[in-house]
Amino acid sequence: MHTYKNVSKNSTDLRIRTLQQHDLAGVAELATLVHGAGYTEPQQLASWVTLGTKAGYCACLLAEVNNQIVAYRISFAPGQWQTDLWCSVALWPVSLEKMAYFKSVAVHPDWQGQGIGQRLLQNSIQALKQQGATAGLAHLWRESPNNSAVRYFSKAGGRLLQIHPNRWQHLSADGYLCPRCGAVCCCSAAEMVLEF
Repeated sequence: MHTYKNVSKNSTDLRIRTLQQHDLAGVAELATLVHGAGYTEPQQLASWVTLGTKAGYCACLLAEVNNQIVAYRISFAPGQWQTDLWCSVALWPVSLEKMAYFKSVAVHPDWQGQGIGQRLLQNSIQALKQQGATAGLAHLWRESPNNSAVRYFSKAGGRLLQIHPNRWQHLSADGYLCPRCGAVCCCSAAEMVLEF
């Protein structure tokens, strides 16, 4: 993992930019630190970036300080992602063609609580609007420390649609190690929507 000992904590040094191919290994490393081993790999991230790119705009972003990745946000463009059994489509305020998907976000623990996640979300929303989205859906980790994932999304205006128990348990069979549960994830997801 990258060390951040010599990185200034001054948020004015922070730069937000589009996630590039050469960033994938560093983003995967940060995802593992925050979300647990087996969460994602560079090859999967590359496919996620493709799903987040439409009409010349990319909604997959990262935040860096002195060329070190301190956070990322992966968002999928409207009409470019598939629903699954954890999508309560009947409760959505917009159609799938207008619904973006907020796939993943992580902020390095040394940088949490400084508003970086919100800045990434707002920048991502700007790209998603250019892609034709009028809302975004997320499945948020309810057991995150201090329920920070749900609080973060609620602060941005997200509203709860449904709670889904054991949302990521199926990933355990593929080797995912939840940072809370270990080998068998029993965490629940808050399906939330944010209109914009």
